[in-house]
Amino acid sequence: MSKLTLKRPIVFFDLETTGTDHAKDRIVELAFVKIMPDGSREKLTKRINPGIPIPPETTAIHGITDEDVKDCPLFKQVAHTLYDWMKGCDLGGYSSSKFDLPLLAEEFLRAGINVDFTERHMVDVQQIFFKMETRTLTAAYNFYCNKQLENAHSAEADINATIEVLEAQLERYNDLGGEVPALHKFTHTDEYVDYARRIVLKDGHPVFNFGKHKGRKVEEIFTIEPQYYDWMMQADFALHTKQKISEILNRMKLKNAGFKS
Repeated sequence: MSKLTLKRPIVFFDLETTGTDHAKDRIVELAFVKIMPDGSREKLTKRINPGIPIPPETTAIHGITDEDVKDCPLFKQVAHTLYDWMKGCDLGGYSSSKFDLPLLAEEFLRAGINVDFTERHMVDVQQIFFKMETRTLTAAYNFYCNKQLENAHSAEADINATIEVLEAQLERYNDLGGEVPALHKFTHTDEYVDYARRIVLKDGHPVFNFGKHKGRKVEEIFTIEPQYYDWMMQADFALHTKQKISEILNRMKLKNAGFKS
């Protein structure tokens, strides 16, 4: 059986979406599997009406059409129930830290739920595979489990395959251990502030990871060019990015107020 060692539940999840833009695209299907410390599992799978058209090129990948989801709930209608169900759990998935997690956070924020996953560990099974073998999920499933992945790009099939791949990885690579915090550390080589990775940490300081100020400290730019904050808030950045730069600006204001008092 699995070598995965849990001190608290972990939720593995996969999303099918209208596209790959964190700020603009929406969820059309989600599949969540919660594994409890005693090994028992709970499953939550649901189609979602994204509220926007699903592009034909995206339907060609996951097979979900506008007609399929027209009578399904909007994400905001299931958001609070889903967030409560995930509460207190670590997170896991395949390539989830760079795609699924940022997009899920955006959907929660649009629904008025102020998410903060920073205290959760995130196990990205893809990163274990990339560091050890470098392949796709379908190839990973074949390599580690000696099985063919049926119904690829179905959220439920993908996330169940992801869990099987992780279990096989833990069997194969004994030095990985099974503790979720260690797996989190192994699969996260970059330190970021927002899920879209527009702001990253360098020597403990938030710095821009895009545009003309890439590599420069956020506080420095907001001091000498305060209109840059305004531009970011009005531009088409992810809601989580805007939340984080607002937190940085508020900390700057509090610090400056302290110096003046």
